[in-house]
Amino acid sequence: MAEDRAPELLEQDDAAVAGDGSLDAPREASERPGESDRLDEENRLKPDFVRRVRDALEEGERDQVYDLVEPLHPADIADLFELLDGDDRRLLSRAITDLLSADVIAELNDHVREALVEDLPAEDIAHIAEQLETDDAVAMLEDLDEADQQAVLAELDPEDRAAIESALSFPEESAGRIMSRDVIAVPEYMRVGDLIDYLRRDRELPTEFWEVFVVDQGHHPIGTCALSWILRAPRDVALTDVMKRDQTLIPVTMDQEEVALRFQKYALISAAVVDESGRLVGQITVDDVVHIIQEEAGEDALLLSGAGDGDINEPLPQTIRTRMWWLFINLGTAVLASGVVAAFEGTITRLVTLAVLMPIVTGMGGNAATQTMTVTVRALATNQLTSSNTWRMIMREWWIATANGWGLGALMAIACQVIYGDWWLSLVMLMAMILNSLNAGLSGVLIPMGLNRLKIDPAVTSTVFVTTMTDTLGFFFFLGLADLFRLSA
Repeated sequence: MAEDRAPELLEQDDAAVAGDGSLDAPREASERPGESDRLDEENRLKPDFVRRVRDALEEGERDQVYDLVEPLHPADIADLFELLDGDDRRLLSRAITDLLSADVIAELNDHVREALVEDLPAEDIAHIAEQLETDDAVAMLEDLDEADQQAVLAELDPEDRAAIESALSFPEESAGRIMSRDVIAVPEYMRVGDLIDYLRRDRELPTEFWEVFVVDQGHHPIGTCALSWILRAPRDVALTDVMKRDQTLIPVTMDQEEVALRFQKYALISAAVVDESGRLVGQITVDDVVHIIQEEAGEDALLLSGAGDGDINEPLPQTIRTRMWWLFINLGTAVLASGVVAAFEGTITRLVTLAVLMPIVTGMGGNAATQTMTVTVRALATNQLTSSNTWRMIMREWWIATANGWGLGALMAIACQVIYGDWWLSLVMLMAMILNSLNAGLSGVLIPMGLNRLKIDPAVTSTVFVTTMTDTLGFFFFLGLADLFRLSA
């Protein structure tokens, strides 16, 4: 954004050099005066410090609050907001207005930032947005109501407003939303010396970058030059002789999860983002991707459990709705499994031992299915499982399920024989364990794969179907075999 420009690149600040010629580097966190009063050994805010801030807020001591918070790093101020409740957050934002910088906003939890931004006037939000990178500004504005969003955009200068409106026009969680438009692109006819002079002279360049993109006359990226190459190459060498022509280009509409996979696969530091015509429109850097990887990994795990965002800062009504809907679906699957049990009510009545043993069959099947399903969903998310190795994955889980079924089934058969002394019951237990283990293994791999083929997120819906299969067929296998062998006779 406009305020995030570097003064003059590659120019050393004499004031930063100590008398002995060494750079006066910042001291470690543990060396800062008073740091131990605020942060513990794991660099977390101490409960006593948070309590002092909360007490000062309740007593209306704004000056005291400011003095307590002012020495904190922006990331620690963001943590402080997340540790307080809604009313205290509003009081804190009013007490430390000039400390509520773009760096703090960028570090805030999504739910906390959304609630905090809603309490700020449009001109204050616009001022913060102008200091943020485009992707961070978009993340702050995208959840606002349309009217509030337009009010903030109206307060921005034309250049920043155009950049943010362009980003908001792309789908959510796409490369266009998370990319930065602050890139350094130079023509292919430049030489190394010309580029170095340009980097030193131009004060409107981005603050941080690792690569310079070389473009043709149509602004299509044709290569990249790492800063390390530029600084070590002779001045009279053409950029086309030192640039790397092989590059990973990110389409502007690509899903952010796929972007993260490309960064991981090709060990990228940054990558050019191109539009439909192949023109350079921005870049994505590894710091953005680290956040995406963390977000997507946690999201998949939470979706499998039906826990929603799983964020302790998520509004309570939203959390209740999400979890209740998921449990309501699971209630339906439980009723279906109960219907299978009811069909064999007479068999269970004549041999109560079956009621004792059947939860073992379904429980072990459910656990085995969860293992397989988790592995499959992860393999799909990381592109490890594709159409090229589908059959190998199915056979792999078949053999794992077979081994588990025979091993656990034999153990339970022996236990049944020792406790009840009934060979037929032991045989039924062995066969039911084997069949439901195979059912669990195949369900755990085929259901997520089938949903993925239907363009349905397997992390969201797999659990319901897999649980239904293991519970319903588990009861059916065990009670059906018991009825077949007339154990209740």
